[in-house]
Amino acid sequence: MDRDKGRRFAGLAALLSAVLLFGGTSAVLVTAAPVLADPIDRCTASRGAVVAVDFGPFGGTVERGCDTTPTTGYELLHEAGFSTAGTGHDGDAFICRIGHGSFHSGTPYPTPATEDCVLTPQATAYWSYWVASPDEEDWKYSQYGAMDRKPKAGDVDAWVFGGTDVGGTTGRPTFTPDEVRAGGGTPGPGPEEPNVPPAEVDLAKATAWVRAELTDGERVVDEGADTPNYFLTTEAAYALATRGKSRALNKVTAFLRAHTDAYAYAAGRDGAPDATAAARLALLAAVTENNPRDFGGHDLVGDLVHHVCPAGGQAGCTAEGDFRNASYTDGQALGVLALLRGGVRPPAATVTRLTRLQCRDGSFTSVLIGPGENCEADPLATGLAVLALHQAGGHRAVVAKARDHLRKAQLSNGAFPGYTGGTTGSVIGTGYAAQALRVLGEKVRADAAVSWLSGQQLTDGGFGFEEGAADSVFYATGVAVLAGADTSLASLTTKKPDRPQPPGTTPPASPPASPPASGNGRGPDLKKGVAYLTDAARLRRGRYYDIGAGSTRADFGLTIDGAYALAATGHDDDALRGIVDFLDQGGEDGEGRTVHDWTKVGTRYAGGGSLGKTAVLAQAVGRDPRDFGGQDLIAALATAVCRGPSTAPDRSCAAKGAYRYAPSVFAHALAVMAQIRAGEEGAASDPVAYLKNLQHASGAFPSLVPATGDSDVDSTAIAAMALDLVGDDEADAAVERALRWISTKQLDDGGFPGAAGNSVNSAALAVQGLSLDTPEYERQIAGARKFLAAQQNPDGGFNVAEDGQRGSDLRASTQAVGGSTGISFGVLTRDLTGTRPQPDPDPTPTPSASASTPAIVTPGDAGPSPAGTGGEGAAGAGDRGAGASGGGAQGGLASTGGGVAVLAAGAATLVLAGCAVTAAVRHRSRALRGGQS
Repeated sequence: MDRDKGRRFAGLAALLSAVLLFGGTSAVLVTAAPVLADPIDRCTASRGAVVAVDFGPFGGTVERGCDTTPTTGYELLHEAGFSTAGTGHDGDAFICRIGHGSFHSGTPYPTPATEDCVLTPQATAYWSYWVASPDEEDWKYSQYGAMDRKPKAGDVDAWVFGGTDVGGTTGRPTFTPDEVRAGGGTPGPGPEEPNVPPAEVDLAKATAWVRAELTDGERVVDEGADTPNYFLTTEAAYALATRGKSRALNKVTAFLRAHTDAYAYAAGRDGAPDATAAARLALLAAVTENNPRDFGGHDLVGDLVHHVCPAGGQAGCTAEGDFRNASYTDGQALGVLALLRGGVRPPAATVTRLTRLQCRDGSFTSVLIGPGENCEADPLATGLAVLALHQAGGHRAVVAKARDHLRKAQLSNGAFPGYTGGTTGSVIGTGYAAQALRVLGEKVRADAAVSWLSGQQLTDGGFGFEEGAADSVFYATGVAVLAGADTSLASLTTKKPDRPQPPGTTPPASPPASPPASGNGRGPDLKKGVAYLTDAARLRRGRYYDIGAGSTRADFGLTIDGAYALAATGHDDDALRGIVDFLDQGGEDGEGRTVHDWTKVGTRYAGGGSLGKTAVLAQAVGRDPRDFGGQDLIAALATAVCRGPSTAPDRSCAAKGAYRYAPSVFAHALAVMAQIRAGEEGAASDPVAYLKNLQHASGAFPSLVPATGDSDVDSTAIAAMALDLVGDDEADAAVERALRWISTKQLDDGGFPGAAGNSVNSAALAVQGLSLDTPEYERQIAGARKFLAAQQNPDGGFNVAEDGQRGSDLRASTQAVGGSTGISFGVLTRDLTGTRPQPDPDPTPTPSASASTPAIVTPGDAGPSPAGTGGEGAAGAGDRGAGASGGGAQGGLASTGGGVAVLAAGAATLVLAGCAVTAAVRHRSRALRGGQS
């Protein structure tokens, strides 16, 4: 114990600072030197934690270290023998470089030749943070930054250099947690993720082919045959269902319902059904909102349960747990899925049987083999088995092993071969593998598979069986369409939110002065939330939030997030006045920095996100954004609009119409809102056009600029808020598509997925976005507010996410408080008339004893944030906070030490007000445009 204490003292004493001069200004680059690490064998499954850093991008290997008594992930990194360096913009709040004595004499990477570490690094090249608990076989993107994460005995952390999106769905470690745990060895290189350009399947063209090829618009009939192919008819129905309800789908479904006996009960109505056929019809019933217990005169779910084999050696049974007459693994997997989607827990024997069809390499065989029979990998069976077992739960090891197989089986072009050792792609195998990878969170690999599929789409819209096929076929087309629609038989549905009747009275034209203090079961307790945000232990001197760890350095992005929350609720206008005055009057933090040391206005590092975020606050509280803190933020935004893409090594401009140093949709959207609110529609025309072009066909927006191909709830919500101010028909249509997409992502408990998992930040942003059309999405809004209420703690603060580390998180709380009001950032307004200047209780800032270690921000977020997906206000990039967007390189990415819950891209997250009045948001935004209708 004494030795450990000594090492900690030495670690603290080893903090060094170096001054970097740039552009006539200076920035302090804080470096933490390594200390004597515990030997790796001193960490065990019940003692200490291990951290692994992958120096592969710099020509090195994976280096491991151990700390027997870690208190934070940040300390684990240093106590394990690694050194780090922060950025000039954020100090030690952002890990920009990591070094280790065994690699190049401890040289920290990346070197200054490739990254100056003045601003937060670009989204394509930074250190992301991954974690795994003792019972986990795969990495999770950290919900918290390294300084906020509390490792437990047996935990393992990993740091990987490269690119990821705001949700941390890309850029995973190429080694598994088990390979670097205590007792494990240094991993070799894992299978690389395919590096292919993003591309999408043309779903409209594919489903048009399906409709055109149907006989009488209701069934599939093979060439030369005169009887229906029921199997392929179900495939046609699944494909059509990806486009929602339609007359064509209804007609096919009615045909199959009328022919249920012919397809699934060939042996007679009272006999055992063909399990595969019964499962496929039951799934169709679930997908189309029919009743699988009464489809075609049969209880399909009940018949599947009733006809589970008690043992092998019987008619239609190979082994115990088989669905009778299934014969193949796909039938067994579909049977499990059909029961789950029918609301029935599958008999344990059926799921166990499915797990026993896994081969030694992690794949699944295509046939229901018996003990000792040859097990040969089949990509179709593997994909379906993964979907079923993942949905069933409780078989993590089996699923993880299958995931590893899929990773290794994927070809460099994104395709999957139809058989072991194959070198060309199979459309069906690739389609099912893509569906499975997506539900497992392997977004890069799933997207690569879809990209390959898009290249196999034929001119008529359909797909053939194999790579380079010339003729379209139903089976391949159906599977490819589901993969291209980012769905699967585990989740496909035509269900849309019920549209409630419009209220009988016209909603008010402006939000109420103060939203309800408590949701009364309908939402969070906003007064309690505001009390948490304004507590003296958090709001330093009543002026700003600091980066933590006893620091007096202001987190200006987070401070503005807090101001947005106070403005949205109206529950403490005096506290809001104190923050605004501090920012507007050149108030200095404990290091002598003002808000414009953060915005970088007047320097070549000034960027759209921080400028826009600050300007919108000024606009919201009635201050002049053309003279805020002595600077004209609107003129600076006009200057920050890019005329074209910059060339390496300059990373300031992504494209024409983007903003300088605004690498996220969050940052971009905030800047657009600031310009439009200032009446600068002309200056914003190119940025608006660029934002429109970022939208996917699905209606979603990506997290980053330039687009990475991902789809992000948080970014889609903030983009919708920005475009809602534009007012032309194209923008209005884009908003409608965005809201529809967001509504489809709501989870069963009312939450929404974000970088932190079931994320508080994403739910808050979803409320804000959906509140742009309250009559249409009233039910979803209510569910999300109920979810947020469930995440509020007794102290008034909020968790980062539904699962993971518990406890109130400041950034998550700013997002939850403001977002749950439903007020759009684009129309947020709070009149401070009648408030008084707030006295400074302590003009000489001192560290707070209760402060936590500073959060590390992610790329693009100029201010620290515990995590992020681009600045999730509480959890990630969508989970980004309005605050995470700002700073030199605004926007946020994935966790780099700052919590996933907080990295955010933007200020976007908390803005909208009162769900009850959000139906008027569009009317208010029209008014901002001069009363256009």
